[in-house]
Amino acid sequence: MSRSSHDPSRTLTLPITGMGCAACVTRVEDALKPLPGVDTVSVNLATEKAVVTASSAPDAVALVHAVREAGYDVAEDILILDVSGMSCAACSSRVQTLLERTPGVLEAGVNLATGQARVRIPAGTLSAADLARRITEAGYESRVHEAGPDREDRERAARKRELSRVRQALSLAAVLTLPILVLDMGGHVFPAFHHMVHGTLGTQTVYLLFFLLATGVQFGPGLSFYRKGGPALIRGAPDMNSLVMLGTSAAYGYSVVATFLPGILPAESVHVYYEASAVIITLVLLGRYLEARAKGATSEAIRTLMGLRPRTARVWRDGDWTEVDVDQVLPGDRVQVRPGERIPVDGVVEEGRSWVDESMITGEPVPVDKPVGAALVGGTINGQGAMTLKAQRVGSDTVLAQIIRMVESAQAARLPIQNLVDQVTRYFVPAVMGIALVTFLVWFFFGPAPALTLALVNAVAVLIIACPCAMGLATPTSIMVGTGKGAEMGVLFRGGDALQSLRDVQVVALDKTGTLTRGRPELTGITVLEDWDEARVLTLAAALESRSEHPLAQAVVRGARERGLTLPEVERFESLTGRGLQGRVDGHALIIGSPRFLAEAGVDLGDAQEAVARLAGQGSTPVLVAVDHRPAALLGISDPPKPSSAAAVARLKSLGLKVVMITGDDERTARAVARQLGIDEVVAQVLPEGKVDAVQRLRASGDKVAFVGDGINDAPALAAADVGLAIGSGTDVAMESAGVVLMSDDLRQVAHAIALSRATIRNIKQNLFWAFAYNATLLPVAAGVLYPFFGLLLSPVFAAAAMSLSSVSVLSNALRLKRFKPEG
Repeated sequence: MSRSSHDPSRTLTLPITGMGCAACVTRVEDALKPLPGVDTVSVNLATEKAVVTASSAPDAVALVHAVREAGYDVAEDILILDVSGMSCAACSSRVQTLLERTPGVLEAGVNLATGQARVRIPAGTLSAADLARRITEAGYESRVHEAGPDREDRERAARKRELSRVRQALSLAAVLTLPILVLDMGGHVFPAFHHMVHGTLGTQTVYLLFFLLATGVQFGPGLSFYRKGGPALIRGAPDMNSLVMLGTSAAYGYSVVATFLPGILPAESVHVYYEASAVIITLVLLGRYLEARAKGATSEAIRTLMGLRPRTARVWRDGDWTEVDVDQVLPGDRVQVRPGERIPVDGVVEEGRSWVDESMITGEPVPVDKPVGAALVGGTINGQGAMTLKAQRVGSDTVLAQIIRMVESAQAARLPIQNLVDQVTRYFVPAVMGIALVTFLVWFFFGPAPALTLALVNAVAVLIIACPCAMGLATPTSIMVGTGKGAEMGVLFRGGDALQSLRDVQVVALDKTGTLTRGRPELTGITVLEDWDEARVLTLAAALESRSEHPLAQAVVRGARERGLTLPEVERFESLTGRGLQGRVDGHALIIGSPRFLAEAGVDLGDAQEAVARLAGQGSTPVLVAVDHRPAALLGISDPPKPSSAAAVARLKSLGLKVVMITGDDERTARAVARQLGIDEVVAQVLPEGKVDAVQRLRASGDKVAFVGDGINDAPALAAADVGLAIGSGTDVAMESAGVVLMSDDLRQVAHAIALSRATIRNIKQNLFWAFAYNATLLPVAAGVLYPFFGLLLSPVFAAAAMSLSSVSVLSNALRLKRFKPEG
């Protein structure tokens, strides 16, 4: 064994799935051994693990790719870490780089707005605690992200503590800065005031007063910039705190020299800038305070979802109803739900009946009737009825827990558009420091008198104006608000790619059965033949059909029961598979089935032939009823469109999208449904794998295609599309093939999801434009490029105000998404 095998940093264990024999072991080893740097490979079929040792830190991404190319897979874990101490995009970029360079990490994403890192690793190869420790050693505070019933309380308390800390620091800084601002800036505005103050107290006394107040700001509220910015600068990874620290220290230090050692400065350069250092710190703290408040608003969706979960439940234990913590509820427990209470866990109604408000799960405002046997979702609100439910899914398995995980995952996601921001911010702060140094040197050597003063002022302005906070917040804040708004509407984005890709969709392909239609056959029409009464003939037909389990038969029975008909007894029942039924009801001989079956049975169809053709042309399945060998009625059975389908198709078209229906039904039925709904293009008579081919043909034209299906039979097509949208039932959200899950079966949510995606990406672009435009415009102004032409310089105080305003404006713009309202 090579020496590297004794070094844990050079060894990686991969959990391999899909191996079935010794030949598989050989194939995996052969796939891994040729990779650069790999010394040894040992694959164990029993443990299903591959141990790889390398001459240096192994490349996990290359190893996993090689295993998958060989036809096997590697099980993965997603680790979530809470990271605090990040103040700008440069911070989040550095934490991400640190994680990406950690051996064993396949992918890492760090979200400045949420303060979270999301790390994808081969299952079991790294611990979240180890990764958190690495981040902490790099100068940031990190811990493993916790989940559980008390997490929301802990997070709310932590936010309150942070907000209180920043508020206290801001208040102290403002109190100490205000006298400096009044005495110094007041003198600039009113020269008489300046002469009065300096004439009464003396210039040196005024400077000493400024020194005492500014020192309190610099090393009181401003100490946090030194604690974070100093170590970052020493590590060669400067961040926003480093810029503020350098800028204010330069202004403060220069002022201290001018106060106590004025003789070492040129006479024309003896000025103090205590107001600049103090006001800059105060304004930066003000910006952070406003940011902290705004960030709290962006994560409101998660807090709302967490708040839906009841803390306790009444369960039947030891012969009595006992109130227990909701985490103690077990699958199979009987749980009592009183009127007006939130349902504590997922289950089915065992006793009682009520109407339940499921709006926070499905986005549907109308309460849903819940009889015995109906599914209940934890977190929804019971109406006026009392119920007993049988618990099915508890804890992290509930629908609500899945939704929260899905929303958190989407909010932590990194959109492809973020890559540009990362590349810029990674080198932005060092570049700004270089620009500040060049600005100082140019003004010092080539500027007018007082050169030293002007050089200092402009260099400080450059350092302060160029903070990349706005760039770092531009994307994640919009994602947080947009995905949160989606969850509120019942639209769940599983990741950032879906959120961005959905905006670019040009074609929406829709499955028919269960997506556009109700998903089960219904009796949609009765044509009475000869002189039969409609209710009478339906009673006879439904009685015979009640003995059959066929879906068409059950549709007839449901139709009769909905009309309140009582079904008589059946005699001599006979089912001829694939053809029809026959028997005796109330003394009449009945034959029910297709026109061909009745003709073969010797029934003279006569004028019924024309009605059959007309009904088939409308997309319905014609079922003939013969009583005593004479045609009595023609039943039309079809899978009718959902009430929302026609409006949804119209809305999609109004968004400029091409709508296509893909179905396994025959061409005539499919086109009849398409005509009702206003769909122009139909792909019919395709199997599930044929749906994949249809999607790929639509994509071959260069269009981005979204496929909408029920998430079960349509899984291959959902995965093949650019974006898959799964219609959920409100009780099954774990649809792995879809990028977007729609919690309601209302098809209008497809248009809502697309409109929300467009609004979110538009919001992100607005944020990025203003963030980049702000730095691109004001950085040269801060450096003094306008001075030779217009005599204009940017005061460091105004630079600090503009810097804080840029971050707050980005957050405020992102929060506008909370007001998003879908049309239609």
